Amino acid sequence: MEKFWEPLVNSLLAFTWLDALDIIIVAVILYWVIKLLAKTRAIRVLIGLGIILILARVFVVFDLKTASWLFNAILTAGAVLIVILFQPEIRRALETLGRGKIFSFASKTQVDVQKAEKIIEEISRAVLNMSKQKVGAILVFERKTGLGDITESGTVLQADISSELIENIFYPNTPLHDGAMILRRDKILAAGCFLPLSDNKQIAQELGTRHRASLGISEVSDAYVLVVSEEKGIISFVYDGVLKRYIDAKMLKEILSELYMPETDEKPNKKLTGSKFKRKVGDDE
Repeated sequence: MEKFWEPLVNSLLAFTWLDALDIIIVAVILYWVIKLLAKTRAIRVLIGLGIILILARVFVVFDLKTASWLFNAILTAGAVLIVILFQPEIRRALETLGRGKIFSFASKTQVDVQKAEKIIEEISRAVLNMSKQKVGAILVFERKTGLGDITESGTVLQADISSELIENIFYPNTPLHDGAMILRRDKILAAGCFLPLSDNKQIAQELGTRHRASLGISEVSDAYVLVVSEEKGIISFVYDGVLKRYIDAKMLKEILSELYMPETDEKPNKKLTGSKFKRKVGDDE
């Protein structure tokens, strides 16, 4: 046990403010990694790696040479295995870092209050009508992360937002009804767009390609996504890899208000995409 306590005591005696800063930086990085992976299958493997690290240290303390050699070999190969197994999660982490989401809040669509109210009303009417008629639809609202590559996969429209246009585009058997609609600020940017499919194995089997595509785009961007199911007319909201089903008219208005309504000191918008909302919705329901 002296091999364990002696380095620890020496470290405490030589502890400086730089060491404290070093610990804080590592703690922040670990917190961010755990938060990023908390809703993915990677968290289970991360816990497993943590257990291996603890066991490896215990074997060293008790001078178990064979066990220590085995676990050190596993840890040595672990770095390569992590890159191979968690390529999607690593890519998502780098994209999150690149768009500055860690250090800043996502930007809002900047429109004035009167215009925002009209846009919210038009989108709400279209989504609720499609839900009643069981018309399948995916509406992707671009935010800070540009969706230019997604837009290029469809037909560029650059049209004003209206419920009639949205409903006509998604009406069955029309040329653009199968793809996703991309909305940027107060415009329908494009329609008939192809979205990346999520490879999340925890997605409920009852959810089809539309929901998998909506989760896919939310995993690689900060976009808000509204989905209308073709089978049951259920409205779903997707953000940051989290899917909330059974959105009613009130919740729909709240989501669109957070997206479009400018914040004021007298009446700040409620945040529906923070930790409270995620705890409420969980994963696929």
